Amino acid sequence: MSKARFVLTLSCINRPGIVAAVSTYLFENGGDIREAQQFDDSETGKFFARIAFDVASGGADIAALQAGLATVAEPFKISWKLNDQSAPQRVMLLVSKFDHCLVDLIYRWRIGELPMTPVAIVSNHGAEHFTNIDFCGIPFHHLPISKDTKMEQEGQIWSLAKELNADLVVLARYMQVLSDALTAKLNGRCINIHHSFLPGFKGAKPYHQAHSRGVKLIGATAHYVTTDLDEGPIIEQDVERISHHDTPDELVTKGRDIERRVLARAIKYHLEHRVILNGSKTVVFTP
Repeated sequence: MSKARFVLTLSCINRPGIVAAVSTYLFENGGDIREAQQFDDSETGKFFARIAFDVASGGADIAALQAGLATVAEPFKISWKLNDQSAPQRVMLLVSKFDHCLVDLIYRWRIGELPMTPVAIVSNHGAEHFTNIDFCGIPFHHLPISKDTKMEQEGQIWSLAKELNADLVVLARYMQVLSDALTAKLNGRCINIHHSFLPGFKGAKPYHQAHSRGVKLIGATAHYVTTDLDEGPIIEQDVERISHHDTPDELVTKGRDIERRVLARAIKYHLEHRVILNGSKTVVFTP
């Protein structure tokens, strides 16, 4: 018998009985829990959980489950979200000239590693910059930008996101700073890859800055975009050891590899509903 698959994420002030109430409800409504993870934040007193469960075909549908969960959640003041795993999230990819992250994400999607539906590739550079890339049928949109047309161009991005019902926007080395207005609209559903191990070496040529300081580790950071530039809640980071032998160009090459894998992991965690915001931080329930 086929099964419907769901992921429930929740957060609230910690108190006894939360897990018992939720798990009992799922059991009584045909839920078979496949994976359950939880975290008690001792600093804030908040409780976080991710519960993946199946329901036999013909059992409660998502609307019925949501209605019941709302009743369970109310006494505990739980913030929660129920996600149907059979509906991949719709993702819009933004890119500038550096295409290594874009190529990697397309490949991972094509082989089934990233459970998403890419609905558009948007760039401030024309298609002639990407002639060697197979977009695999993903529509390409050229939205040029200048200092005078920034607001107009961002309006086009937002209109396209709404038109395509994009659940997630990924800045795959999109080298434009989003305005506060657009950032606010995309709150919690826009991921950026930062080409350094935050909070160090911000701005232009981070690997050259790192080289000039003689660092021994370089890295990359994937985070949600907020109105505070490059200060959004961090989802994933990674580093690689380097030495005095490495030139700035070699650091750039190594940095591209780190950026690819960090961004891919962050997107995968988001798509699998493993990330819950916790103020300026995140709780990430890794596999």
